[in-house]
Amino acid sequence: MLVPSDSSIESFRIYSETKPIIKYSPDNIQGPGCTFDPSEVTLPGCSCLARSCFTESCSCLQTHGQAYDSRGSLLSLSSTDSGYCSPVFECNALCSCSDACSNRVVQRGLRLGLEVYCTENMGWGVRTIEAIPNGTFVCEYAGEVISFEEARRRQLSQRSEENNYIIAVREHAGTGSITETFVDPAMVGNVGRFLNHSCQPNLFMQPVRVHSVVPRLALFAGRDINVLEELTFDYSGGYTNQQPVEVPSTHSAKAVQANRIDGSQRKRCHCGANNCTQFLPLDLSILS
Repeated sequence: MLVPSDSSIESFRIYSETKPIIKYSPDNIQGPGCTFDPSEVTLPGCSCLARSCFTESCSCLQTHGQAYDSRGSLLSLSSTDSGYCSPVFECNALCSCSDACSNRVVQRGLRLGLEVYCTENMGWGVRTIEAIPNGTFVCEYAGEVISFEEARRRQLSQRSEENNYIIAVREHAGTGSITETFVDPAMVGNVGRFLNHSCQPNLFMQPVRVHSVVPRLALFAGRDINVLEELTFDYSGGYTNQQPVEVPSTHSAKAVQANRIDGSQRKRCHCGANNCTQFLPLDLSILS
């Protein structure tokens, strides 16, 4: 078991004799085409002098609402059943509150015991070595923040046997206004890039803004997760807390035809869920 020593902020175990070759970074970094530095503090802060902020007096909470309870668990999980989610805003480096403020969760980094290991048929995967309660922040999906043009170039240059790690965050702000953020952890990333897709995941992705306008892609537990359970999320950005209905063994003629058309270009899904779509999503994205 190896413990990465290249980060003082967070660490995780690697249960394998071979170690994945990537440049490890717990946070997003500026990549080709990105006009914003993700580490630059650009959001205003509150003037709270208390150890933890209160809605009655905190400008951050009054503007964006309270996202976490006193234990740091995400309060609103109902939005995960829809196709959209609202971004979370945390207190930042310009705020006067302490580092122990209840509105500082994702910025504290990984606090759980996670283990990267070789799965039976899905390559690298991540499992937890401790129980994780519903709503708990698990880890971030961090990497290079790149432009649409660079994301497209990287996608087109990929070989068929290579994995597509790029996730697109599409944020709808008003009528017809869409902001897109592209994160690629293929060469620079953290433990989140080893998470596998599942059609019935136990994690969901939530955009969280801390210091910068560039959102962090935080992964939260969508239900109580058991010890040694593999951690997964839906690469297409979907999530539901409802147990899926049984999918019959026969598929409609339309679905079969679609599989025949896309099958040569799409990768098989091996998640084993009873609602499995058979193929990994073509578009890795979340909507907010």
